[in-house]
This record gives sequence, structure tokens and C-alpha cells, in this order.
Amino acid sequence: MTSNVDASNPDLVTVGVPTHWYNLAAELDEPIPPHLHPGTKEPVGPDDLAALFPAGLIAQEVSTEAYIEIPEPVREIYKMWRPSPLLRARKFEEALNTKARIYVKYEGVSPVGSHKTNSAVAQAYYNSVDGVKKLTTETGAGQWGSALSFAGAQFGIDVEVWQVRASYDSKPYRGHLIRTYGGTLHPSPSDLTEAGRAMLEKDPNTTGSLGMAVSEAVEVAAKNDDTRYALGSVLNHVVLHQSVIGQEAVDQLYAVEPGGADVVFGCAGGGSNLAGLSFPFLREKLHGRSNPRIVAAEPSACPSITQGEYRYDHGDVAGLTPLLKMHTLGMDFVPDPIHAGGLRYHGMAPALSHTVELGLVEGTAIDQHDAFSAGVQFARAQGIVPAPESTHAIAACAAHVANSDKEEVVVIGLSGHGQLDLPAYADFLNGGF
Repeated sequence: MTSNVDASNPDLVTVGVPTHWYNLAAELDEPIPPHLHPGTKEPVGPDDLAALFPAGLIAQEVSTEAYIEIPEPVREIYKMWRPSPLLRARKFEEALNTKARIYVKYEGVSPVGSHKTNSAVAQAYYNSVDGVKKLTTETGAGQWGSALSFAGAQFGIDVEVWQVRASYDSKPYRGHLIRTYGGTLHPSPSDLTEAGRAMLEKDPNTTGSLGMAVSEAVEVAAKNDDTRYALGSVLNHVVLHQSVIGQEAVDQLYAVEPGGADVVFGCAGGGSNLAGLSFPFLREKLHGRSNPRIVAAEPSACPSITQGEYRYDHGDVAGLTPLLKMHTLGMDFVPDPIHAGGLRYHGMAPALSHTVELGLVEGTAIDQHDAFSAGVQFARAQGIVPAPESTHAIAACAAHVANSDKEEVVVIGLSGHGQLDLPAYADFLNGGF
């Protein structure tokens, strides 16, 4: 991609929309451990995944190609908002009294206001190619459910969403957005599935979890021939689609900082946001062009990287998914109902977990109060209200550079805006945490 600095705004760098997705797995000396069949414990094959995913996505899940061409229909929709801006956060630098140069890769410009649209459009496209009529999915804070509902509308596919009850109750506006795009929405756990009924019987007052919502969506997809399942994070093909973020950011940064990034911060729940941002930066590291640290900022209420075990585990509560080698707190773990609903997942993307084990990525756990405090400080400095998830990356960055005389180049992945999360900010501002 070529890049240009906007003469009217020297802090805004423009690049072209990527033509290919980037697959870091192809460049690692040690391969990512394969997903295992929950029954046989053998590596899953294409036939094992066919009940849930279309052929194009299954091929991407196991691909060893470094670059996979983005289909033109997907790229044309990307052009609605991509490339997303890389912004110099000068006012935030001043607020932190730092000599570090902070750049923000802002995904809040997408139709639904987050990075999730990058994979939603791709998944809807490949399902449409296979003639799929309906997609089921889970969502936490609602960004993924909104994104898939938007993508379904683009390709004429019905979308049914199970939203974690804690977020369903506390974030009604994302539910309205899902329905505006044509999606059908249920709180999870629900009485509509066997998995949901079992969870409610165990704890009628449960606030739910992403693992529970995954179980319900997978169950419905597996039982209906015209329906497939779409996952908002974790799996390799989702990580792949999100690589457009980092590919743009690398080129945008080189245009103004020829030495590249010193540190890259991103929030991590299921892992696709951070992986999408950081894997192209790791490509630069592996090829000797720069040497960035990659920091995964996760919530202290759900610290899968910093406190979880690296082992095989299910991606859902009911044990319907393949076994994934990942950092996990256990499939039965139900995190506290924090405001960053998109980070309330018991596991972590196998690809990202693998890079942690290889020493390429490090984790840090951020308290919710510290995250929102940094988010408010950022909003007052830069004017952008960050999504609660993104505030964790902002807080990690702030802790690293505040009052520092070190002139380093720092990139923050701002995964989305928080305009639909203002009740969470109200709780913080009113002292409700």
C-alpha cells in the first residue's frame, strides 16, 4: 500500500484499502496447535466444521498462505469506511506529560462504530456464496451482533443474535441497532435452546457470559441445514480478517515515523482486535524492519492471559465447539458483569495465545476503574469517547508513558467508540463502580 500525509492535517496519514488479508501463522517457525475434535481428540478436518462454517472460511481457518486475497465484493464494502485513520494524539500526550509520540488507530469510523465489521462483512460474504440463508451468533457488548446484522443486510442473510444478559440489560441501544439492521435479538441464556435452559436451571439469575451465548448460537446452527454460525473473535479466520487494521497502521506509521513503533497497545477479550492490529507489526519484527513490544490489555475481572492456563479447552460453556489450545480461565468461568462486555470471555484466540507463548506478546491486567479513568482523560483531551473495551488499552498506555522523558513511538488500538456505552460512563462519573 502507498501512503500519503494530508497536507491540511499533518497528523492524518492516508493509505489504500488492503487487497489481501495477512496470515501471521504462515511465518511462524512453530505452528499454531491444531483445533481438536471434542469427541475423538484428533485434529478437526473440513468435514467436522462444515455444519457451522462455509467452505471459504474453513479453508482460511487452516490456511498456511501468508496473504489471502480479499474478494472484491468485500473490499467494496470496506471502502465505505476504510482505510480507518491513524491519529496523532497530541492533546493526550500533553495530558500525560510525556515525550512519547502516541498514535491511535481508530476503528470507530465503521458503520457500527467498531472493528467488528471487518470480519462480519467477510463472513457474510462467504456464507452468501454457499447459499446460506441465516446466521446465528453471540455478542457481548453488542458490537459484533450489530456488525453481523449490518453485514447480513448487505448480503441478504437473516441474522439471529444471542446477547450476554448483563449487556442486554445494560446496553439497550446496541440492541436497537441490531434490530435496525434487521437482526433478531435474544438475551442469553434463554429458554429457546437446550443449552440455555440447562444454564438457567443451574442458575436462574445468571448474568450470562460469551461462552454461554456461543453455546446457544452453535446449537441452533447445528440443528438447521440452512443456517450457519458466525463467530466474532477467537478463531483464525476472524483474526485473519482483522489484519486490515494492522496492515494500514504499519504503512500509516512508517509515513511519519520511519523507525516504526516501539510499543503497540490493544485490548484483548477474544483476541481478534489485538491480533488484527499487532500481527502486521509482528511481521515487521520477524523481518527485522522494526522491533515493537506488543501489549495485550485485558480486564482484571477476566484475565485469561495473565492468570489463565495455556491448554486445550472448549470455546463455549456447553462443550459444543472444538477444543482450542489457548489461554483459558476454564469454560465454566463466569466473569463479573463489567461494563466492557466485549472482554468477558474465558479464553483467548489460539493464534494470539501462541504468540504469547513464543514471547512475541505480553499481557497486562487493567482494573475497570483505571480503564474508565483513562478513557475519560482521553475523551477530554482528544474528543473521542472510547469504547469501554478500548479504555483498557488506553490505560495500559497511560501507565507506561505518563511523565516519561523517553521519546518512543507508541500505537494504541482504539477498537471503537463509546457513544452507545454512555450509561457505563455515567456509572463511572457518578461513582457507581
